[in-house]
Amino acid sequence: MFFKSKKIDIIVAFLRETGVKLLKNDLELAKNNGVKIRILTGNYLGITEPSALYLMKDILKDKCDMRFYADSKRSFHPKAYIFHYEDGGGEIFIGSSNISLSALTKGIEWNYRLKKEDNIEDFKYFCYAFEDLFLNNSIVLNENELKNYSRQWKKPKVYSVKEIEEEIEKEKVINIFSPRGAQIEALSGLSKLRDEGMDKGIVVASTGIGKTYLAAFDSLKYEKVLFVAHREEILNQAEISFKNVRENFKTGFFRGNTRDLNVDGLFASVQTLGKKEYLNEKYFSRDYFDYIVIDEFHHAVNKNYINIINYFKPKFLLGITATPERMDNKDVFQICDYNIAYEIRLTEAINKGYLCPFRYYGIYDDSVNYDNINLNRGRYNEKELEKSLMIDKRANLILKHYKKYNSKQCIGFCSSKNHAEYMAKYFNENGVKACAVYSGVGENSINRSEAIKKLVNGNIQIIFSVDMFNEGVDIKTLDMVMFLRPTESSTVFLQQLGRGLRLDKNKKYINVLDFIGNYKKADMIPSLIGGKRKCNEKGNNPNEFEYPEDCIVDFDFELVDIYKKLLSKDIKIKDLVKEEYFRIKEELGHRPRRVEFIKEIDGEIYSKIRTNKKNNPFKNYISFLKELDEATEEENIFLNSDGYKLINYIETTLMSKTYKMPILLGIYNNGVMKGEIDENDIYVSMKDFYSKASNKIDIIDSKNNKEIEWNRDKYIKKAKEMPIKYLIKSGEEFFEYEKGVFKIKEPYKNLIKDNLFKDNFIDSIEMRVLEYYKNRGLKNIE
Repeated sequence: MFFKSKKIDIIVAFLRETGVKLLKNDLELAKNNGVKIRILTGNYLGITEPSALYLMKDILKDKCDMRFYADSKRSFHPKAYIFHYEDGGGEIFIGSSNISLSALTKGIEWNYRLKKEDNIEDFKYFCYAFEDLFLNNSIVLNENELKNYSRQWKKPKVYSVKEIEEEIEKEKVINIFSPRGAQIEALSGLSKLRDEGMDKGIVVASTGIGKTYLAAFDSLKYEKVLFVAHREEILNQAEISFKNVRENFKTGFFRGNTRDLNVDGLFASVQTLGKKEYLNEKYFSRDYFDYIVIDEFHHAVNKNYINIINYFKPKFLLGITATPERMDNKDVFQICDYNIAYEIRLTEAINKGYLCPFRYYGIYDDSVNYDNINLNRGRYNEKELEKSLMIDKRANLILKHYKKYNSKQCIGFCSSKNHAEYMAKYFNENGVKACAVYSGVGENSINRSEAIKKLVNGNIQIIFSVDMFNEGVDIKTLDMVMFLRPTESSTVFLQQLGRGLRLDKNKKYINVLDFIGNYKKADMIPSLIGGKRKCNEKGNNPNEFEYPEDCIVDFDFELVDIYKKLLSKDIKIKDLVKEEYFRIKEELGHRPRRVEFIKEIDGEIYSKIRTNKKNNPFKNYISFLKELDEATEEENIFLNSDGYKLINYIETTLMSKTYKMPILLGIYNNGVMKGEIDENDIYVSMKDFYSKASNKIDIIDSKNNKEIEWNRDKYIKKAKEMPIKYLIKSGEEFFEYEKGVFKIKEPYKNLIKDNLFKDNFIDSIEMRVLEYYKNRGLKNIE
């Protein structure tokens, strides 16, 4: 039927991923034969899975027109498959089978086969009914509709956990190592990035999504693969994952004393490969690897990672992480030019059923007064904190609450080695078998592998750890995590919470005990566990917020009073930006330039100022510096000059595309500024700018997602049609264009030799390009 059809129309109440996978080979055969396929399905109760829609799109590409039924006043339960054949004949299968594994295999379904030649009027009637519904009662499932549906989708409650588990188990029989769920959506996002000419991208995905397998699936079209991580366990697990996905994949390691070369897949520790002695032609040419994966990408701002990223020139670089935000606010997104292929955070992952729900208990802890502990760059003094936490009154509070929940397998996250040993000793003395785990050698510490084995086997009930279980460890049967230190980093908190969120058939939820005092960043907690104020409500009681599906949150009443005060604080955006400026200045050791400030600024603060011209420092940077008493005397004078008018024009000019920037970079001329540039200068600057993959999105054929073949004439034509035209229109005071020459007008032309003008000129351009990337990345995930 698939191979002899010229057109196929499908109308079903829902699609599920397992059903689409069953039809994959037939659908590909139809696509390759040029068959046009139309699919109309429903979105009622979320039975249709987003991953099924993405997979269908991925299989059929542009051969498929897929739509949602859109009439909310009528129920939608049809199931029919209409085949139009090349010879004029046709068939309809009509009955009860949706596109799901159960419906297409062992489920009790009744379907009736109707041949066109035997039932012409009936065949015409069904075709007419389909046509009417498809054309007049539908929403086209374009990229935006798919993305919105995916974001709002929650695991349907009409399906029991047991039914879903049974379907997953059946799918494993079909193909145990094939993309599933969020992986399918992420692969679609990565494919789209490459279609747009990008050579790097980042996937932000919560624990449990299977990021390593995702990378393995995405690497299939590439020959030489490099996987970089900072822990041996991660490298070992990654090698197994890649071998499961890729047949006859010769692998090796580059770590410690091992230097495997001439392999298809190299799994390298960043500590070893990141050394300059290995980043040279003796070991690897710059284009040695076609595909590079940087695991736990939030570490990628560190020196050895940067060495690797700057040295190699792969066809594609993928960064994967669950937690891109860092405590020091360094921006990992900019390493990938804000090319965010896909993002699924904690709340969405729980709502979609990829992670286990939690029962969170915020326990008031007044045994420590954090006001008495010194802060250094936003962090508590380690020795003072350790001393304050290691008191019997607090340990007894922790033990008392721990015993309430009959935990069999628990991890308690501590502040230091001494703190972990102290807690293990206290619990052992009170009848609870415990151990401490941390890096290095200690009197009461055991190694991580041994500790996990003892925990799973029931020889101990709790592990007290210091940052040893944040990454690369899966204990699916864990039933409790305890936070025994103040939350100072959202990344660390989410990593540690994630240890308990893995799905397990014998676990309905994970208990989370968080012991909260008056520490500096306590107000982060409700948002970190997915809390949001209910629609149209302004209350500050975190117990009344909306949390992920099936999660229970209970803050002690003393904490509720604290949070009401903390969350009601109306800190002005202007003050937040000011604090952020001085934080970054201290971090850098010098006054930040525009481009440094926009790189390092906290993501949430940037989101607040992004569309706020009044409080956006990047729209008038020297004025901002003057308000902070940070501007030099020369800059204060410059503020009122003709030169700054031009600089402020660059800071504020509209930029729906990047086209203006390469024209201005032509004027800058690598620091030897020109008052005018001819067509050859324009061509060279445009070509150089758009040779960078992340800039290419502006010169892509948007209809076909293909890069246009650009030559000198095309670049010059584009420059005249777009950037030069609009630079002259909006900046007529500063620029002119005649006889193929773009010029800076007098008196601004006289400024090109002035160093202060020159520094601000290039800093403004670089800031605007980075701002464009940043805003584009935010837009893609909004």
